[in-house]
Amino acid sequence: QVQLVESGGGLVQAGGSLRLSCLVSGNLFRINTMGWYRQAPGKQRELVAALTTDGGTNYLDSVKGRFTISRDNAKNTVSLQMNSLKPEDTAVYYCNADILTFLKTNLELWGQGTLVTVSS
Repeated sequence: QVQLVESGGGLVQAGGSLRLSCLVSGNLFRINTMGWYRQAPGKQRELVAALTTDGGTNYLDSVKGRFTISRDNAKNTVSLQMNSLKPEDTAVYYCNADILTFLKTNLELWGQGTLVTVSS
């Protein structure tokens, strides 16, 4: 069974940094795309950062220049380095991955979510 296991998150003061990591565990043929979403209380889930299939990156406008997404193919992990955090970054952050199984079917996976709280 393939699953996403998140780590990181926590409480930090405004201006501080946190790093989130997500491990894709289990047997799979290939990871197609990976990214991070977040959902603040009372708001819709939104895409924060993603790695595209052509090796590019997409970022939410409000995090550009502050957040960096990266992937370690050897370890099947994706990380999100978050710097200069602001109180409005407070949310539950979810890892997302689109994978290709050995049965050659696509599967979208979500992590369990990790809470990031930025105090002012």
